[in-house]
Amino acid sequence: MSYAVKEMFLTLQGEGVQAGRRAVFVRFAGCNLWSGRETDRAGATCRFCDTDFVGIDGDGGGRFADAAALAAAASASWGAMREDRFCVLTGGEPMLQVDDALVDALHDAGFTIAIETNGTLPVHPRIDWICVSPKAGSIVVQRTGDEVKLVWPQPGSDMAEVESWDFRHHLVQPLDTGHPAGNDATEAAAIAVVMDRPKWRLTLQAHKRLGLR
Repeated sequence: MSYAVKEMFLTLQGEGVQAGRRAVFVRFAGCNLWSGRETDRAGATCRFCDTDFVGIDGDGGGRFADAAALAAAASASWGAMREDRFCVLTGGEPMLQVDDALVDALHDAGFTIAIETNGTLPVHPRIDWICVSPKAGSIVVQRTGDEVKLVWPQPGSDMAEVESWDFRHHLVQPLDTGHPAGNDATEAAAIAVVMDRPKWRLTLQAHKRLGLR
C-alpha cells in the first residue's frame, strides 16, 4: 500500500519519557477524530489539537509508494549513522496507515519505532514504544503500553479510569491554549493533578520552549 505523510523531519522528541532523544518524526495525514471541516479541524471529539495533519504538503511529506520508500526517506532524514536510530510515528492518527510492511521496513532500516496515538485503534503489536493520548468522548481500545499522556484540563476525561489502564508511565501534559495567561493556568492545573495524584508525572512540550519542531 502507499502512505500519505504530512511531513517528515529530524528533531528532538519534546514530550514524555523519551523527551530529549534524537528522532525522525513521521507525521501521517488524516485523523479518525477529525470532522473534516477546516474551521473545526479537530472535530467534535478533539477540539484542542495543535497539529496540522491535513494534506501531504509539509516538509518531507508526500505520498510514498510503498514501505521501502518511506523507510528510505526516514533513513535519509536520520543520516548515515546506524546507531540508536529512533523514529516516532504520529499524526493525525498513525494507526490508520501503519501496517506489517512498514513496521518491518523501519526495523530493517535499524529504527526503534515509537508511536503517538489516540488509542481508538489497536496498535501494531511490533511497535517498540506505545504512547496513547486519550481524547475525551472517544472510545479507547488501546489500554496497554509504555506511556499514557493526558492533555489537561480536558473536560469529560475520567482520570480514575485512565489510571486503571496498564501503562508503565502515566503523564499529564498542560493544554497549550496559545496564550501565556491561559498556559499559566493549564500548567497550574496539571501540577495540581500530580500533587494530588502521585501516580502521574508532569510532562511539558520542551520542543516548543526550545523553538524546535
